[in-house]
Amino acid sequence: MAFDLVIRGGHVVDGSGREPVQADVACVGDRIVEVGRIGERGHEEIDAEGQVVTPGFIDGHTHFDAQVFWDPRGVNSCWQGVTTAVMGNCGFTLAPVESEARALVVRNLERAEDIDPKVLAEGIPWSWETFPEYLDAIDALPKSIHYAANLGHSALRTWAMGERAFEETANEDDLAKMAHQLEASLRAGAIGFTTSRSEHHETSDDRPVASRLASWSELHHLVGVMSRLGVGLLEGGTENILSPDPEIQAETWREVRHIAVDLGVPITAGIIATESGGRKMLDQIDRLAAEGGRLIGQSHCRGISVLLSFLTRMPFDRLPEWNALRARPIEEQKRVLADPETRTRLAEIAMNGDYSAWRGIGAMPREPDYDGIRIYANGLPPNPTVRAVADERGVSPARAMIDLAVESEFDQLFIQPSLYPQDESVLLDVLRHPGTVMTFSDSGAHLSQIADASIQTYLLGHWVRDRQAFTLAEGVRMLTRDPAEAWGFHDRGLVREGMAADLNVFDPEKIGPSVPEIVADLPGGGQRLAQKAEGFAATIVGGQVTIREGESTDARPGRLLRKGMSGR
Repeated sequence: MAFDLVIRGGHVVDGSGREPVQADVACVGDRIVEVGRIGERGHEEIDAEGQVVTPGFIDGHTHFDAQVFWDPRGVNSCWQGVTTAVMGNCGFTLAPVESEARALVVRNLERAEDIDPKVLAEGIPWSWETFPEYLDAIDALPKSIHYAANLGHSALRTWAMGERAFEETANEDDLAKMAHQLEASLRAGAIGFTTSRSEHHETSDDRPVASRLASWSELHHLVGVMSRLGVGLLEGGTENILSPDPEIQAETWREVRHIAVDLGVPITAGIIATESGGRKMLDQIDRLAAEGGRLIGQSHCRGISVLLSFLTRMPFDRLPEWNALRARPIEEQKRVLADPETRTRLAEIAMNGDYSAWRGIGAMPREPDYDGIRIYANGLPPNPTVRAVADERGVSPARAMIDLAVESEFDQLFIQPSLYPQDESVLLDVLRHPGTVMTFSDSGAHLSQIADASIQTYLLGHWVRDRQAFTLAEGVRMLTRDPAEAWGFHDRGLVREGMAADLNVFDPEKIGPSVPEIVADLPGGGQRLAQKAEGFAATIVGGQVTIREGESTDARPGRLLRKGMSGR
């Protein structure tokens, strides 16, 4: 047999959880055709001696819905070994949309997903109205990774109801229109339906996103479409299942149970491993399973942290004296802060400012916690706190942050701790639970706020290599077979004959995320956080090398993975 690609001499960690075995891997087209000792040469060869060969990583929670139109590579996920990304989560999609009402769809995205409407206006060639038309548009794009798409509730509701979507419950005509579009979308290959009831999801005009206005009966009506067709997962809707209000908690459980058990539709939702709620959420997963339903918990591996910088946002920005400075061009801010006396004065204002009026919804900066904010010096822990560095320098924490920013030409990043800090022992319990999948990167959203596309390499570098909480085989399984099974990608997630030729080749002693940097390469010159990784020799998608020694190639073998009723 003539092989297109042979990866030779690596240690194959096949995604099953079994220990590595030394073997060659041969591919023809976009399929793996042989694993073992291969004598015949391939048209292209990769020397993997001293490296491991794994399936490509699968991320079940991204927001690439807009970015895919201006970024064929799929950054930052492509740098972290991700070869398949599920987008359209939390109810946010770009379709369906009425041509004259695109601003309503954008309104759902601007604040909740930190996507500048100017970027959307310049970067998206709006050519669709229905969700099936949107899928066709995605299908036609050049792509370096594969995508699967959910239909979002907020977009669906806004399309069906217009401005009323942000104000009213749906009437019978609205429900019929939404249900018809959802069915058409599932038949065209949508992987599922997503929603949100989270208080952190607001529009740019301080209102709840459209899905938060939906009644439970509306959600049941729509999920009933998936139940009738026998396809799709529901993402979201469980946000209040651990509410401190016992009535809301009981109501949420009742409605979630109806969806998962009575309607038979699997649910997937985020699980934050806090000391107070992490294990309780695991109990809910087990409780639902005992009753015949399925809830797939989407776990993180380090806690969702917002990145601060003087090029983007800082906690001081809303203080009146700081606001006047921050409104000026960046180069002028640098000149002003170059004066030590000015830095001293503004540092005192920052230390003593009144932050009480700032709500800090979602990923927005909030009142600074100098014992919690860390200086992003290393891709993996440890990173020092601002307080520790300030003490070393003999200055206030605010002054330390200003000095570091000035010394780095404003490039220095600071890690604002999560609103919901994860307890390490709880986090490990969550990561080990059979009902959870390590995902939840939010890639494609929060472009200047969060850089969590690197959770895959963080898991391998921190929890597998440095902490040895998991074996390499376990860590790889968590990133490959587990999400493949959860989202129904039956032809990927394993290094086996007949499976998709989506593969990673990396050095397990070097794998890990790089420190992010801020770049201005979005449509219209908008800024985003860019984060690469260390240790990759190659990433292969569809049998073609897309990343070689950390650099992107020109190969664009990615596909839209149509699921549901499409038969494709």
